[in-house]
Amino acid sequence: MILHKGRPEDTKGRLDKEIKVYDLLDELGIVYDRVDHEAVMTIAACEEVDQTLGIKICKNLFLCNRQKTAFYLLLLPGDKALQTKELSKQIPTSRLSFASGEYMEEYLNVAPGSATVMGLMFDPGKRVQLLVDEELLEQEYFGCHPCINTSSIKMKTKDMVEKYLKAVHHEYITVKLTDGNQQHT
Repeated sequence: MILHKGRPEDTKGRLDKEIKVYDLLDELGIVYDRVDHEAVMTIAACEEVDQTLGIKICKNLFLCNRQKTAFYLLLLPGDKALQTKELSKQIPTSRLSFASGEYMEEYLNVAPGSATVMGLMFDPGKRVQLLVDEELLEQEYFGCHPCINTSSIKMKTKDMVEKYLKAVHHEYITVKLTDGNQQHT
């Protein structure tokens, strides 16, 4: 795996939505590193990507309420397990579950396994509410997919929050999630 600075020189064979991510990041003056790799569908599969980028890519979960009238993109550290009850109390909504791939395609222009904050650029109607675990906001760097799970990018967290989210007109709600993997006494 090779670490590259910025966008690919040759865009042949790349999806238009991936190129649009690079175009926007470049337009905003956001410096980013990129690595191309085999498709990764899970956080566990991102281990080599993490090592190459020198960060931990965050988990991106696309959720909805029971009525499928409210949609959320949750960003959390990859080693945290989601406890929907804990999250539901903070946003507040009840009965959160994973939204279907069809909704993910419709609202974020990404396929399952490729959920990413970069997909918000395809949500001008602001149908998706971004939720960010506070731990991610404390990290210097942020990693995600550029709307395709065969590449990953790393940028300053500050640039993602202050430049990218502002440009795509999305605000976020900070949530505090405990590590659901731990046994509570």
